[in-house]
Amino acid sequence: MAPGDLGTGPKATKLGHGLAKGLRIRLNERQAENDALTRGESTFSHGSSDTYVEEEPTAIEYLKELVPSRQQYFTYLRNLFPFTRWILRYNLQWLIGDLVAGITVGCVVVPQGMAYAKLAALPVEYGLYSSFMGVLIYWFFATSKDITIGPVAVMSTIVGNIVLEVQKDHPDVEGHVVASALAIICGSIITFIGLARIGWIVEFIPLVAISAFMTGSAISIAAGQVPNLMGIKVDGFNTRGPTYQVIINTLKYLGHSKLDAAMGLTALLMLYLIRWACGFAAKKYPARAKTFFFISTLRTAFVILLYTGISAGVNINHRKNPKFQILKTVPRGFKHAAVPTINTEIISWFASELPASVIVLLIEHIAISKSFGRINNYTIDPSQELVAIGVTNLLGPFLGAYPATGSFSRTAIKSKAGVRTPFAGVITAVVVLLAIYALTAVFYYIPNSSLAAVIIHAVGDLITPPNTVYQFWRVSPIEVIIFFAGVFVTIFSSIENGIYTTVSVSAAVLLFRVVKARGHIVGRVKVHSVIGDQYMDDAQKRDIFLPLDHNDGSNPNVQPEQPYPGIFIYRFSEGFNYPNANHYTDYLVDYIFKHTRRTNPDSWPRPGDRPWNNPGPRAGKPEPDNSHLPTLKAIILDFSAVNNVDVTSVQNLIDVRNQLDRYATPNVVQWHLASINNRWTKRALAAGGFGYPTVPTEEYSRWKPIFSLAELGGNTSAAAAAEKRDNKHLRRNSTADDIETGHGKESITVDAADKDSSSGGSDLKQTLTSSKAYKRTTLVYGLNRPLFHIDLTAALHAAITNVEEQMGSSSRSPADLKRGVGTTSDSEEELKVHGKET
Repeated sequence: MAPGDLGTGPKATKLGHGLAKGLRIRLNERQAENDALTRGESTFSHGSSDTYVEEEPTAIEYLKELVPSRQQYFTYLRNLFPFTRWILRYNLQWLIGDLVAGITVGCVVVPQGMAYAKLAALPVEYGLYSSFMGVLIYWFFATSKDITIGPVAVMSTIVGNIVLEVQKDHPDVEGHVVASALAIICGSIITFIGLARIGWIVEFIPLVAISAFMTGSAISIAAGQVPNLMGIKVDGFNTRGPTYQVIINTLKYLGHSKLDAAMGLTALLMLYLIRWACGFAAKKYPARAKTFFFISTLRTAFVILLYTGISAGVNINHRKNPKFQILKTVPRGFKHAAVPTINTEIISWFASELPASVIVLLIEHIAISKSFGRINNYTIDPSQELVAIGVTNLLGPFLGAYPATGSFSRTAIKSKAGVRTPFAGVITAVVVLLAIYALTAVFYYIPNSSLAAVIIHAVGDLITPPNTVYQFWRVSPIEVIIFFAGVFVTIFSSIENGIYTTVSVSAAVLLFRVVKARGHIVGRVKVHSVIGDQYMDDAQKRDIFLPLDHNDGSNPNVQPEQPYPGIFIYRFSEGFNYPNANHYTDYLVDYIFKHTRRTNPDSWPRPGDRPWNNPGPRAGKPEPDNSHLPTLKAIILDFSAVNNVDVTSVQNLIDVRNQLDRYATPNVVQWHLASINNRWTKRALAAGGFGYPTVPTEEYSRWKPIFSLAELGGNTSAAAAAEKRDNKHLRRNSTADDIETGHGKESITVDAADKDSSSGGSDLKQTLTSSKAYKRTTLVYGLNRPLFHIDLTAALHAAITNVEEQMGSSSRSPADLKRGVGTTSDSEEELKVHGKET
């Protein structure tokens, strides 16, 4: 906890210190270490025009970031109505595109809406009401020009299941009452999610789960419509049962087919035939591809009108006893407009189905809108899209609508028809309105089997093709298992259970990957840049760091070298938080124990002094000879893949640090951390004692901090030119050991190693204070965090420099020798074992 966390200004700071003192909170627990380190860094306080000490972020600063500004409030309100950004620029060209797309979609949505109302176990006019309200309201809130909101097959099926289930126990309750109440509750939930701008929760549902849900639902819906297509009606045959039972019963009662089969099968065949013929013609005559596209798009309206005409001719004299099942009377206008009935009793009837209903409304709409946004080069706002469908479902029931969301087939048609803005939805609403008031007499003769053909044809496009499943396999085999699990559960159970299965299993796999994330010990490899067949000069050589186990797919013939005996570089592969902290550090500790030896093997003089989990060899057997292994000196952690840490993960690191210090006693292990990309992560690690050197005593003189400097003027500046001209010899001689110069067009990084403060006028100090380069540089990371490094190279140089400094000091200091610190000869032996010289 920092004093600044309690407020800002002198009074707030004084109050914070007083409160901390009363609560016995040690605000300056590491101040002594800070002061000692700073005293050892006097080189950087003289001659430097811009010394940098990094300030920790405070809780007040964090809260200020969360509180929106006035401008953000205004932006939030304006974003609720995105049409204000383009409506004033609406023009004739946009209007022509919207007219064509709106009318085209209107011709499709009318027959589809009536067909889907049958799936919802409601009269067909409710499908028209839902279609009208969806396209009319959406354009006010739209961030997608392509999406079409209205009744869809999957949601209609869920609504139908709920309605039929409620009517079993409450036969006097009309289906539209339950459907309207469901729409209101779902709309309220989704509107809240959208207004709170937490639409990102949809990202937790992966593509494979959506594909499985769509495929399983399409198969289930198509199988349930086959009996209607064939005119099969048998007592006890439930077409809404598990899909496998529906298929078995359909085959069992196939002999009960009626004349409806002729109207249904031929309509289905014609739908596919027209689509195939138009696709073939478009390829053969590409100049007329647009014409064939519109012909193909209007095939649904054409087939419905054709079979309605046939039905009218056959049944004109048989209105009471038609030859096959027809829609019959469809009310004209909004006959069922009313305030929806909602109370706790009605909500309790479908409460258990609310999660599945909300998930379907969310994922189907967001998945479709995102997909077409990428296709047509624009970005949607998921939270705003949730506001759109939420408000649609809140207002729709007042005219009789049931739950609606984005439709894949109608969105695809709208996009290909050349829609220009969301205003095309208003054109579609006008078409639907005309159908509600002017075409209801025509709807009387529509065959039910032809509507079933329309449904089967529409949902067929939702089935994931085998080639796509194969691509899933190429990318992630385990997700193919999730895909088939969702499909099979849908087929053998229900759509709702299929949704829960895919979402739950996907979440479980995600958690497993997070928990079982394992880092990698990496080694150094020197690489050269090659252009064509020409090697670049030695200046183009650089160090990279590859996993020793080649888990990244790197060439196994390339052998990364351990950078220094007893120094280990550990790279986190994913985030470092409470679920995976132990898994990360267990692997690190295990690897270190296997590849190092104890610094003081005689620390257990008697068998009883040994810990129970390391009892040593059996009686009469010698201790294994590990003399060829180095002692542990330093650990470098690569935080490039980590954005945040938490209390659990930091405490885990502290525990491991203490464990390894006991292992390395009487020495201590230095921890260097590289590539930390978050200020709060630095603050958390610093609070745990990282970022500072760990020392066995209060003596800091042997610590040698290394910092990265960035050139302020860039290497094209006049100062850089002067530096190159006047100090070229100085760069060549003095930077070999202490300064590493990076190569960049706009900035140069330098690692400067500060000699201990007792050395006085060191060569480094003379070099830096006399160098124009030093006067033009500034620190990248703060002086107060010497063990936080900008990259692995800087961290490794710091670790090696300090290990060698400690080894040199141990050979000179009798006090260190008395404490048992490893001598120079020991270190030389370790280096020779690893093929290096001191």
